[in-house]
Amino acid sequence: QVQLVESGGGLVQAGDSLTLSCAASGRTFFSRLNMGWFRQAPGKEREFVAAATWSRDKYSDVVKGRFTISRDNAKSTMYLQMNSLKPEDTAVYYCAAATGIPGPPPVVGGEYDYWGQGTQVTVSS
Repeated sequence: QVQLVESGGGLVQAGDSLTLSCAASGRTFFSRLNMGWFRQAPGKEREFVAAATWSRDKYSDVVKGRFTISRDNAKSTMYLQMNSLKPEDTAVYYCAAATGIPGPPPVVGGEYDYWGQGTQVTVSS
C-alpha cells in the first residue's frame, strides 16, 4: 500500500505561482513509481495535468509551459510548480501513483493505483 498526501494548495491571484507537494509513504520504492497530477474543477470531470516516470515527463496541453512536475526520490516526494496561474486552473488537485510499468508516463486516471485526498487551488481574477 502507498499513502499519498498533497499539500501546498491555497488562494492566489491570477499570474501568481504556487507549488504543490505530494508525499508518499508506505510500502513503496518511490523511485519505481510513476507519478501524476490530476485536477477536478466543480462540475467537470477529472483531467490529467502532468505525469513523470523516473526519466520522462508529460503535460497536458493546457498547462504545458506553465507547470513543471518534479520528484525528489530521496524524500519520496513529488512536486508541481505552477506559474502564471489562471482562474481556469481553479480545481482540486490530486496526486496519484502507479506501480512502475515500462513506457511513457501514464495520462489516464485508470492507470493509477493510489490517490491522495486532494488539495484545493483557487485562482482569483
